Amino acid sequence: MIYKLIVFLPLIGSIIAGLFGNRIGAKASEYVTSGLMIVVAILSWIVFIQVGFGAHEGEGVIKVTVLRWIQSGGIDVEWALRVDTLTAVMLVVVNSVSTLVHLYSIGYMHHDPHRPRFFSYLSLFTFAMLMLVTADNIVQMFFGWEGVGLASYLLIGFWFKKPSATAAAMKAFIVNRVGDFGFLLGIGTVFVLFGSLNFETIFAAARTYLEGDNANEVVINLFGMTLDRENAVTAACILLFIGAMGKSAQFLLHTWLPDAMEGPTPVSALIHAATMVTAGVFLVARMSPLFELSHDALTFVTIIGGITAFFAATVGLVQNDIKRVIAYSTCSQLGYMFVALGVGAYGAAVFHLFTHAFFKALLFLGAGSVIHAVDGEQDMRHMGGLRKHIPITFWVMTIGTIALTGVGIPGTIIGTAGFFSKDAIIESAFAAHGGAARFAFVLLVVAALFTSFYSWRLAFLTFFGKPRASADVMHHVHESPPIMTVPFLPLALGALFAGVVFHEYFIGHDYDHFWQGALFTGPENHILHEFHNVPTWVKWSPFVSMVIGFVTAYYFYIVSPETPKKLAESVRPLYLFLLNKWYFDELYDLLFVRSAKALGKFLWKKGDVAVIDTYGPNGVAARVIDVTNRVVRLQTGYLYHYAFAMLIGVAALVTWMMLGGAQ
Repeated sequence: MIYKLIVFLPLIGSIIAGLFGNRIGAKASEYVTSGLMIVVAILSWIVFIQVGFGAHEGEGVIKVTVLRWIQSGGIDVEWALRVDTLTAVMLVVVNSVSTLVHLYSIGYMHHDPHRPRFFSYLSLFTFAMLMLVTADNIVQMFFGWEGVGLASYLLIGFWFKKPSATAAAMKAFIVNRVGDFGFLLGIGTVFVLFGSLNFETIFAAARTYLEGDNANEVVINLFGMTLDRENAVTAACILLFIGAMGKSAQFLLHTWLPDAMEGPTPVSALIHAATMVTAGVFLVARMSPLFELSHDALTFVTIIGGITAFFAATVGLVQNDIKRVIAYSTCSQLGYMFVALGVGAYGAAVFHLFTHAFFKALLFLGAGSVIHAVDGEQDMRHMGGLRKHIPITFWVMTIGTIALTGVGIPGTIIGTAGFFSKDAIIESAFAAHGGAARFAFVLLVVAALFTSFYSWRLAFLTFFGKPRASADVMHHVHESPPIMTVPFLPLALGALFAGVVFHEYFIGHDYDHFWQGALFTGPENHILHEFHNVPTWVKWSPFVSMVIGFVTAYYFYIVSPETPKKLAESVRPLYLFLLNKWYFDELYDLLFVRSAKALGKFLWKKGDVAVIDTYGPNGVAARVIDVTNRVVRLQTGYLYHYAFAMLIGVAALVTWMMLGGAQ
């Protein structure tokens, strides 16, 4: 019963606020949805302790059937809740962050007239994510996957009268549909290969799928290619990963993520910290037994993850919108997670997902507090000198920053949450074999330097130096109310201590006892043991990168504030390249948007108007009207016209009879 309550209480809250919010009022909607989320968060921690720390040891996967769902042909799937350690981790992450976002939103959205609708959307988003992480089959996962996409569209475009918000919501929805198309093809491929959509059946079959002489057996024709078992599994994994690329904003399908900042700040915290963007990471982790069958697919995951981490970090260096800097940071950190998945360090990937939720939610909610204090301003160039005016926000964002940059002492247990999880990924990339892993290792170390720079740049521009806001704005700067600052405390504790508390379970000696088979731990996967024994210089490389980034940012924005402007002018093409996000938006606009509009206009003008309308129904109708207009002219209503017509007719008849008689 506890598992059903965790999943369905947010749905009940969403329905109450959505359908009856205007009757019960905004306050009641806030209290109902937030109260139910508090209950759900407490239950999630209970499940996490029970499942992850031994209470259910030996039971394996806990399966709770909700109802019979689809029985058609060879498809037989139940709507069931699959609870193992991976699920328990995600329940804690999703529900803890969602609960704090609900509470924070009571203060942040206080003046919005549509609060019941907003809280209904928040709870709907949470329910959809819970459906995704508790799925027992891939179709059920896709149901939650699409539910998350719908709810994110509603939340990003919540202020639908704002053109930029509606455009951002459309962009997120469309880009994710591109990834979802790959996900759907992947689901179909998996069904053809294994004859089932249930995880247990797929994972059991995957253990022996490539053994013996069956690996070269032709099993599927895909995109005109005849594929044997090995290549078919690779195709299935890559298609599934394309879905993950869209949802988790990986390189090439990343363009929607920064624009999603147009939604309210609590939405940014919910989407970018723990829920929607981590769905792709969860998908690959859940399907790890399948991905382990394809070295090529894992290589592809590694390369895309490494490029994403580096690309997003470069763009974050020069952004001026406080929320966009944090958004690109999220994109970069997701790249770290996918590198870990690609090299087989699944525990490290989920560990970073877990710790990242705390400090990234803290940074987003802190940014919202800053924006609240400076009357809606988001450009960091118009801030400065705020640390004495909003001290609580300053300290919690400082905690979030040191956790994101990975402050800690290598080789010890002294460090923030990000130190333990991010360093584990970097060390895993070095320990893994192959050129792709080493390529990713270099990119991750460079990204760590950039992450430190743009994180401290944000802190220095926002809280230090002389105030750059107007005197009127500075006069009204104030700390956020307790309903907004209280949620900072558990997030700050997680950002500081989640690493040292949980690292032995996620990636250390208690790995097997904790995960209990929820993640792939096959005998050929040596990365779990090898990354602990990398050279000392590898362990210290992220620390050195972090220090270089901090010192550079300190010099640029505290010691010599005029240096960044001079540097930007001296390398203006590079600066504009990064400021315009590698021109991906412009490139996609040219390749897809404008070309689609041009094709549509051509088909409209030349196809629809010139051909179909001219020669089709409209053309026939026009000819009929033309003929009838001409015939109408013969009906004048004058008697002598009709007499004259009759005379001509009689004359013609007589002439015909005479000619006929002569013959």
